[in-house]
Amino acid sequence: MRLARTIRFDESDERVFARAAEPGEWAISGGFAFSDWSEEQLAGQARQEFANGWLGLGSFGRATFVAVTEITEAEYAALTETLAAHFVEAFGAPDIETARPVAAEELGFMRAMCEDHDPNTLLVVERELVDAGVSESFRAIRAREAKLDAFAVHGTLDD
Repeated sequence: MRLARTIRFDESDERVFARAAEPGEWAISGGFAFSDWSEEQLAGQARQEFANGWLGLGSFGRATFVAVTEITEAEYAALTETLAAHFVEAFGAPDIETARPVAAEELGFMRAMCEDHDPNTLLVVERELVDAGVSESFRAIRAREAKLDAFAVHGTLDD
């Protein structure tokens, strides 16, 4: 089974998001957070989070990139509980039992997306406001094989 983890290529997430996800957090789209937003709310860091931010499930911060990887059943079950608790704490869901099916649906959507890709595939999300709410599109960037000498500098410490 596959899901995605947040990754960072540089420190830009720390500058463009109000709360940046930590590298290596399990992640979902998190577009639900913007379901009742208006164009007036989309300014500064909020606009960047809306436009391109994945939701990390540890810090509940945002990340620009995620990478597909394997997840165990136990990790997946724990994430369902974590996300359900977040729905109660941050979004006012009445209780965990009510929030759990919604959390499972959000994770299921991400899981299905990741199953279509090989491990280490990068995913990017793009959102826009439309008349019906939030429209999301996703782009996959496949990992390319590279020879070690493309990255390594061979040498010696001898004079």
